[in-house]
Amino acid sequence: MVSTTPATRAPATADPGPLRPPWSARALIAAGLLVAAVAVTWLTFWWIGLSPASLAAGLDDTARLLRRMWPPDLPRAGDVAWMIVETLLIAVAGTGLAALASVPLAFVAARTHKGPRRLRPPARAVIVLTRAVPTLAFAILFVRIFGLGPLAGALAVAVHSVGMIAKLLTDAVEEADPVPAEAARACGAGEVQVAVSSVLPRVFPALAGIVLYRLDINIRASAVLGVVGAGGIGVALQTALGSLNYHRAAGIICVIVVLVLLLELLSVTVRRTVLRPTVRRRTASRTSRRDLVGRDTGAAGRTAGDTTGTAALPGGRAPHDVGWDRGRVLRVAGAIATGVVFLVSLWSLDPDPGRLSGAWPNLRAVLTGMWPPAFSGDLLMAVLESLLMALGAAAVGAACGLVLALLTAVNTTPWRPLSAMVRVLLVVVRGIPDLVYALLFVAALGLGPYAGFLALWISSTALAAKFFADSLEQLDPLPHEALTSVGARRWQAFAAGIWPQFVPSFTGNGLFVADLALRESVVLGIAGAGGVGYLMQESIATLRYDTTAAIVIAIAVVVYAIETLARIARRHLL
Repeated sequence: MVSTTPATRAPATADPGPLRPPWSARALIAAGLLVAAVAVTWLTFWWIGLSPASLAAGLDDTARLLRRMWPPDLPRAGDVAWMIVETLLIAVAGTGLAALASVPLAFVAARTHKGPRRLRPPARAVIVLTRAVPTLAFAILFVRIFGLGPLAGALAVAVHSVGMIAKLLTDAVEEADPVPAEAARACGAGEVQVAVSSVLPRVFPALAGIVLYRLDINIRASAVLGVVGAGGIGVALQTALGSLNYHRAAGIICVIVVLVLLLELLSVTVRRTVLRPTVRRRTASRTSRRDLVGRDTGAAGRTAGDTTGTAALPGGRAPHDVGWDRGRVLRVAGAIATGVVFLVSLWSLDPDPGRLSGAWPNLRAVLTGMWPPAFSGDLLMAVLESLLMALGAAAVGAACGLVLALLTAVNTTPWRPLSAMVRVLLVVVRGIPDLVYALLFVAALGLGPYAGFLALWISSTALAAKFFADSLEQLDPLPHEALTSVGARRWQAFAAGIWPQFVPSFTGNGLFVADLALRESVVLGIAGAGGVGYLMQESIATLRYDTTAAIVIAIAVVVYAIETLARIARRHLL
C-alpha cells in the first residue's frame, strides 16, 4: 500500500522538476558560445596583427596624440550654440518622421491586424532592412541624393529609426488586449477605425517610451553625422581633424560628451516623470475600483466591476477619472509643445520644393544604378573584416566589462566609493560616440582595422559593464546571503550564489553587445578604421551604385543573421 500522507506528498509537490544533467542543451549552447568567442578573438588578433608589443606601441602613440590635444580649444559660444541646436533639430526631425511612419507600418506588420495579409511580408522586410543598415550608411546615400546639410542627416536618422520604433511597436500591438478591437469589429468598424479608436490608445504609452528612448539614441548619432557632411556638430569635428587642429578637435569632443551626458540625464528624468506616474495612476485607479466594488457586491461584483471598468474607457480609466485635472493639462500642453518643436525642426531642414525636385534625378540615378548588385571578393573580405572586428571586440569587451561590472554592482563591489567612481567613468566613456574613438585612433595609429578594433573594444567594454552591472543587481540575493552567513568567503559566495544565476544574463547581454558592435563596425570604415564602410563611401563617391547595393545587401544579411542567432541563443538560455 502506497502512503498518501501530506508528509510524503509535499516534496513531490514542491519539486520544480527533474534536475538538468551537467551537459544539457543549455550547457552545450553556453559552452559552444564560449568556444566560438575564444576562436573568433584569436582569429581577430591574428587578422589585425594585435600582440602585446603592438598594443603597447599603439597606446603610446595614442597617449602622444592626447598630449597634443591638450588643452582643448573650445569654439566661440555662438558657434557652439548653433551647432548644438542644429544637432538637436536633426535628431528631433528624424525621430518625429520615423514615429509618424512607424505607426501605420507597425499595424500592417502586426499579426493581430486584420488588414490585407499580402502587405505584411513587405512591411516586415522594410522593418528588418531599415534596422540592419546603420544611420551613417543611410547618411552617405542621402548626402549624395540631397546634397550636404541637415536634410540628409534627418532623413538618415528617420529611415534607420523606423526599424526599431516599428519593431517594438509591432510587439506592443500584438500584445495588446484583443477584446476591445474585436468588439469594435463586431459593431462594423473598419480596420483603420479599430486601430485608431481601440488599439492605438492602449499602446500609446509604449509608443511614447519607445520614441523617447530612440530620441536619446538619435541625438548621439546626430552628433557624428557631420563627418559625412550631413550637418550638426560633427562637421566642425571633421574639419578640425582634417586640418590637424587637434586642440579644436578636443574642444568639440568635450562639447559632444557634455551634450550627450546632459541629454541622457534629461531623457531619464522625462521618462520617470511622464511615463511612470501614468502607470501608477492606472494601478491605483484599478485598485480603488476593486476596493469600492468589493465592499458593495463581494467577490463576484469585484470581478465584474474590474472587467467593465477597465473596458469602459481606453487605458483602463474609471468614469470618475474623466475631466481636466492638472495632469491632463500638463500632458496636453506637453503634446502641443512637442508638435511645435517638431514643426520647427522640419522648417530648419530647409525643405524647399526646388531643392527636393532637384533631388529626383539623383535619386533616380542611384536606384537605377543599384541593379544588378555587383558582389566581389574584395567586398566579401571587407564584410569579413567588419565581422571579425565586431565579434572580437565584443568578446574582449565582455570580459573587461565583467570585471568592471563586478566593481560597480552593489552586491559584488568590494568598496562602495570605488563603485561610484567606476559608474561615473563608464557614463563618460559611453557618452563618446564610437566614430569619435575611431577618428582618434586613426589619427594616432593610421588607417586600418587596428584602429577600428580599439574603438569597438572601448565602447563594447563600457556597454557590457552597464548591462552586466544592472543584471547583477537584479539577481536574487538570498543564495549569496545564505552562503555568506555560514562563513563562505567572498569568492566562494560569488561562485556558488551569484554566478550560476548570472550566466544566462551574461550570455544574453554579451550577444546583444556583439549585435550592436557589428552594426557600428560597418560605419567605422568611413573614418578609415577598416571594414566595409570605406568601400561603401568610395562606391558612392565614384558613382558605382551597383557596388553600393551589394554592400547594403551584405550588411543587412550579416546583421540579420547575427541578430537571429543571438535571439535563438537567448531563447534557449534565458
